[in-house]
Amino acid sequence: MSYIKHKEINSKWYIYLVRSLRMPDNSTKKIMKLITNNEKKQGIEKLENKYKEYFIKKETELNTNYACRKFVQNIIFSPEEIAKLEGMKVRYKYLMRKLNKNQKKDIFDRFTANFTYNSNAIEGNSLTLKDVRIILFDNAVIKGKDLREIYETRNSRIVIDMILNKKFNVSDKDIIKIHKLLVKDIDIRSGYKKIPNVILSAGKEIYTTMPENVEGEMKNLIKWYSTNLGKMHPLELAAIFHGEFEKIHPFEDGNGRVGRFLINVILVKNNYPPVIIRKTMRETYIASLQAFDRGYTDRLKRLLIEKYKDTFQKFFEIYIKYV
Repeated sequence: MSYIKHKEINSKWYIYLVRSLRMPDNSTKKIMKLITNNEKKQGIEKLENKYKEYFIKKETELNTNYACRKFVQNIIFSPEEIAKLEGMKVRYKYLMRKLNKNQKKDIFDRFTANFTYNSNAIEGNSLTLKDVRIILFDNAVIKGKDLREIYETRNSRIVIDMILNKKFNVSDKDIIKIHKLLVKDIDIRSGYKKIPNVILSAGKEIYTTMPENVEGEMKNLIKWYSTNLGKMHPLELAAIFHGEFEKIHPFEDGNGRVGRFLINVILVKNNYPPVIIRKTMRETYIASLQAFDRGYTDRLKRLLIEKYKDTFQKFFEIYIKYV
């Protein structure tokens, strides 16, 4: 929220439009814009619109400086790249602030449909985007469609709603809860796996963590996340967490979908916009996970950065142009 402030400097009074900004470490910064007395009469709302780009620029600079100071930098998460990511984070916040309640519901419904369709399609779900919308928003059962695919779709909406409302943490309890919600009414045992599962990839069998070791490895992964939270850019954190989660493959089934939900748990919890990995990127996505398994983490990091930018620019930003 902005406010007007009068400040005396060398016996002369100046008028400022001021906005307070809460930083990730809960410290407060102030952004000030010098205005005239005539501008003051226009009211705060008009001034905020008039100087929106100024405040976005200054807030992006503050966020970028904070991120570059706090987060590990490398060839992928360079200062220049971090500045782009932080700029989108700030613009996303301003875009959401512009929307009224009904518009927010509409954009998040659209996101839910697109995310659900693409995430399920990566796993082989045959429903079209139109089918997904009918199931999610008309609460209808489409004749001739696999009931499992319908339940997968319905269950996804509950999880996405909770993610967007920041109801989940990266914890053992919440990860198991996400899986339980996703497999409701489907013949899949919820909770960590009791029997080994093997991934068939490029004609090769990839062995995942044995059931008796899952709980320990998940606790280690969650501990790693907590230790690096605030030290590593949330997108890099999400990429590494996702890659390690898929290597563990802690559940009997549904690991890919849970893993992609967890990417957005991490991003949204840290005030970044959520991402969609589209089904058209399936081969690239799978290849990046295979590379991660071999110790090459950069491909997954680059993919997630690409999808972060793509989702913001081609989904959220485009939507705002038409409201």
